[in-house]
Amino acid sequence: MEQILRRAGDVLGTGLTDPVDLGGSSRSAVLRCRTAAGGSVVVKAFKGGDGAVRCFAREAAALSLGLGGPQLLAVDPIVPLFVMADLGAAPTLADVLLGDDPKAAEEGLLVWARGLGRLGAASVHRQAEFERLVAESTTVLSPEEPWIRQSVTKLLLRLEETGIAVPSELAGELARIGTAGGEEYPAFTPGDTCPDNNLLTPDGLRLIDFEAACYQSVFLTAAYCRMPFSTCWCVFRLPLGQAEAIEEAYRTEIVAAYPALAEDAVWQAGMQQAIAAWTVYTTVWLVPRTAENKPLHPRRPSPTARQVLRHRWEMASGLTDFPALAETVGLLLRKIAGDWDDEPLPGYPAFAGGRAS
Repeated sequence: MEQILRRAGDVLGTGLTDPVDLGGSSRSAVLRCRTAAGGSVVVKAFKGGDGAVRCFAREAAALSLGLGGPQLLAVDPIVPLFVMADLGAAPTLADVLLGDDPKAAEEGLLVWARGLGRLGAASVHRQAEFERLVAESTTVLSPEEPWIRQSVTKLLLRLEETGIAVPSELAGELARIGTAGGEEYPAFTPGDTCPDNNLLTPDGLRLIDFEAACYQSVFLTAAYCRMPFSTCWCVFRLPLGQAEAIEEAYRTEIVAAYPALAEDAVWQAGMQQAIAAWTVYTTVWLVPRTAENKPLHPRRPSPTARQVLRHRWEMASGLTDFPALAETVGLLLRKIAGDWDDEPLPGYPAFAGGRAS
């Protein structure tokens, strides 16, 4: 920690003291520090390994472009680390969804959806700039295989291991997911737009955690509204009509960049692709965790892996554009989830009088 403070202070040009651990990850440490002038900044330092270097490059590039996050104050590509403006202690979307105020939760969801839509629309013409900044920091690293393709390969292997007889058309359908519309409708995303990475400030939505920042299909982001939150621990059921409201809020903003998305046929087809992609990813990610079946977060109210998987499979069973995948998740529901005794995925505490799962 002393080395981090010293290097961060050097690139910032001022001494840093009194570090407070804000909770990083296996790849990074995040510290709130006092400056010599009496203010505060946030330092994020990355650990070794190709994965951490990629995360640093993506986050530094996104912050350099000012795409929805805190102001970037200084960068040290050697450690690597960067220093950001301190956004303070604003509540996150997770805080209001897990709280006891339904109005605050509803407003927070709409602020989040509109903010992501505006960010996506405003960022469309900056993709080449973003990719250039990332490439400048990762020229020594080999290219990554697209995550959807990785997930499809892993799913087919996992299904083969289970011995479940899946439809012969499944492999072809999964290949058809492609990028879920990423070539036609790309937009910037922080990559991990989960509730705890979205600050609800007096100035509107501010995003944190750009480790997985990239340009991807707008449908993959929009699916976070409908599913909800495709890759997160803070996953519960939304009240009737709420998912539709926030999806429409996002869509209204992103249509400014892509007018074709106002066509319902285009939108619904893209959403089916995105839900299929996230269902494949979630299945590969969560099936190994169903054995222990612990809550997805160790300290906050959260569902179990089984509850989330059953919910995802139930949603995907209605994918009319992907009948083989729909049939496959139906088989998983009967042959695997049929033996689970977990309760169905409950609703968000904020919409249930504050009762947690």
